[in-house]
Amino acid sequence: MYDNCFRRSRYLKGHVKYDGDPPRPKRLKMDADPVCGASHSGTVYNENFKLGADGSMAEAIVYLKNVNYSGDVPSDPVVLDQKGCIYEPHVLGMIAGQGLLIKNSDATLHNIHSMPKVNKEFNFAMPKVVKEKMANFLKSEPVPFYIKCDVHPWMKSWMLVSDHPYFAVTDTNGNFSIDGIPAGTYEVVCWQEKFSGKKKNPKLLNATVTIGDGVTAQDFTFTRPKKK
Repeated sequence: MYDNCFRRSRYLKGHVKYDGDPPRPKRLKMDADPVCGASHSGTVYNENFKLGADGSMAEAIVYLKNVNYSGDVPSDPVVLDQKGCIYEPHVLGMIAGQGLLIKNSDATLHNIHSMPKVNKEFNFAMPKVVKEKMANFLKSEPVPFYIKCDVHPWMKSWMLVSDHPYFAVTDTNGNFSIDGIPAGTYEVVCWQEKFSGKKKNPKLLNATVTIGDGVTAQDFTFTRPKKK
């Protein structure tokens, strides 16, 4: 029975990497807020391009498009924390209508400002005495968008709001896995912050996959854009 169940499981798995010389990491200057600087014992760098030694790319979002999904919205919220004047996680996904629990683990003021394209943006302060606040996005978004802190301009987190649960964020080794996908042929998209490009023209990697029983593999490779 176990073997039969396993064969009926459907997974999309793959790896995301970057082919080329990576940009030099940029140091974040947090000294303007003493609380931020004191939260870290070492140098903190910009989070927009996390690569392994072999080019494996962390924190890319892989998601399916045009999925007919009629399942439930998770009752548990997605959590976005502000810790050390950094958003944790830096990249995340959620389903439209799911709660977003925003935490403030810092002893300082933050101002959370979302920048969606479809949903109504929110913009509110979280003083150090306000440790939690709920928010949500009721509609799905075509591409990931960012949430920023107006007090600390280096703080940014990217979010995908989907109308289905078939998405994943790559781990530190550049790997992703999406399970439970209904059988069929889909367009699958890979997005990464550094390649999001202009607001109207993000660079997305696309592929067509046919999902059947077992594991379907699909890898993605980003390359450095050619100068015009």
